[in-house]
Amino acid sequence: MIALPRVGESCEVVIEYPRWSAVKRRSDGSVDFVSPVPCPYNYGHVPGVMSGDGDPLDAVVLGGRLAAGARVRVAVMGVIDFVDGGLADPKLICSPTGRWSARERRGVELFFTVYALGKRALAAVRGQTGVTRFAGWMSGESGRKDR
Repeated sequence: MIALPRVGESCEVVIEYPRWSAVKRRSDGSVDFVSPVPCPYNYGHVPGVMSGDGDPLDAVVLGGRLAAGARVRVAVMGVIDFVDGGLADPKLICSPTGRWSARERRGVELFFTVYALGKRALAAVRGQTGVTRFAGWMSGESGRKDR
């Protein structure tokens, strides 16, 4: 199991995909894919922390649009349990204010449910196999799913 930053801790996130962008880039700056629907969140990674899929740990930053390449220190609010192509691919959900609402939490759940469908379709087009799904929330401290 990878060592995730804990809920309540702060971490640095590098923004790769600003809020409302349609172009998703990899951490090296190359284009991963162009989405038909813009992302409602700032999407990036935690430098120096690797995920189960071999890529840097993904992080979503709530709030207003941040510039691509911005480095922000944010509080970890939750951890999404996500599987991509059969590999563990958790996502940190972060806030610059250290707060979030029940509405934002539901929005994140809906986003990753739809995101998993899009990733499955992209994998099929690319000829990739393996399960891709949003599997709920993790505690971030113990790796157990929330009840």
